Amino acid sequence: GRKSSEVEQAAEETPGQPEPKSDTDGTSAERSKSPEVERAVEVCRRLDEKYGPVECFLDHTNPFRLVISVLLSAQTTDAQVNRVTPELFRRFPTPEAMAAASPEEVAKIIRSLGFYKTKARHCVEAAQAIVADFGGEVPHTMAELTSLPGVGRKTANIVLNVSFGIVEGIAVDTHVNRIAHRLGLSPKTHEREPLKTEQDLLAILPRELWGPVNHQWIRHGRDTCTARAPKCDGCVLEDICPSAHRL
Repeated sequence: GRKSSEVEQAAEETPGQPEPKSDTDGTSAERSKSPEVERAVEVCRRLDEKYGPVECFLDHTNPFRLVISVLLSAQTTDAQVNRVTPELFRRFPTPEAMAAASPEEVAKIIRSLGFYKTKARHCVEAAQAIVADFGGEVPHTMAELTSLPGVGRKTANIVLNVSFGIVEGIAVDTHVNRIAHRLGLSPKTHEREPLKTEQDLLAILPRELWGPVNHQWIRHGRDTCTARAPKCDGCVLEDICPSAHRL
């Protein structure tokens, strides 16, 4: 029915999103001088100075575990995911083992998570696709990763970045999305569309700054720029954030 399709939509990212546009028309030099770009670069510089390299919050022992962990994290906190993955990977440590599982077996282990039935099906189907289409190895291109059930650009960006050191874009989760909009780096009309917010960030930030954005901005969103009552006093971005003290 309609409700179940809405639940699936909420738990599943939309695959096959457009690749970031490359700047071949010579406008990058002009853009790099714009005050908006300078402010965005300064945001990245200050958060990098504050947090430095940030470890991935989910199990990233190997690419398969990370794919499954990020897939499970939709509409769910990382802490909740980290509570179920030890048992999940004890039972199904490899793509081959999970591909042979039933969605019901996986669902029992992850039932504390939101949309657990849909996610259990995606776990099994993604593992089956990794085995059948990629010889049991997690692929490392955006197109191949987003061909896996339940894997969209956000998941693929994190796996490429963390597991393979490949930066194709910026994973926009709830924290990155909130911060991008509070900083005015993406128009208000994109507030509920993280994939459009990603394209806005890719257009304004130089490519060499994309890599650390996800994990550093998540840290900032958790400890300072929280959803409710952000701690604007003393925030490292206080003087360059248009939303400071206005929320």
